[in-house]
Amino acid sequence: MASQDIHSERQHHIDMVMGDVAPTVLIPGDPGRVEVFASLMDEVKKVAEKREYITYTGKKDGVPISCTSTGLGTPPTAIGVEELIRIGAKNIIRIGTCGAIQDFLKPGDMIIATGAVRGEHTSEEFISMEYPAVADYRVVRALIDACKQLGLPYHVGIIRTHDAYYMESPQAHGDFFARIRPWQDLGVLALENESSALFTICSMQGIRAGTILASGNPIYTPNADDCDWDGNIRKMVQAGIEAAKLLHARGLA
Repeated sequence: MASQDIHSERQHHIDMVMGDVAPTVLIPGDPGRVEVFASLMDEVKKVAEKREYITYTGKKDGVPISCTSTGLGTPPTAIGVEELIRIGAKNIIRIGTCGAIQDFLKPGDMIIATGAVRGEHTSEEFISMEYPAVADYRVVRALIDACKQLGLPYHVGIIRTHDAYYMESPQAHGDFFARIRPWQDLGVLALENESSALFTICSMQGIRAGTILASGNPIYTPNADDCDWDGNIRKMVQAGIEAAKLLHARGLA
């Protein structure tokens, strides 16, 4: 009996087949950000919608780009990423928000991750924690260049991915700042909930991955959410699209 070809099948969760996505796929957690992506494209169509996974594929300045939402956290992100790889994704870029933890970060600053602390346990199902969660340097370069082209302030460095959304926030029980202070002291820029699984899975399979995050005020400040999130998210999605175009121009798509 012939072995099953999982790459030729319709993927169970994202509900797509080979040819439905472009070589570069942007992955927000929030399905609403896929609509932001669609509004910025020259031509675009909805390809699939199932569970938290909504996908649009289109073109910007002639370059094919896709966007698939993955929901919140590493388990659904891992599922989406695995299935996107099976149907041909070569570059996967997370576009999201974060909890900033460095005093110098300001609303509207973009954070480009070089790597992520593996504070979650989904990626441990794939390989031991000794394996690093690092972004592909070519995607990092493209994101930096995209921010420069768009005139967006940006910071490059390490972020932390973890599972318990509220445990490292002002809504936590007990002293949340005591939990994040060590990471702050070590120069970690921000907290989020997806990237280390993305980096680990993609690195293991030879797929290029990266993350760009829109920052607000540091989460421990009284006015942490006092910023133009909608406007900053739109700029962040624009940066992801520009990075996809640069990867295409550099023969990496």
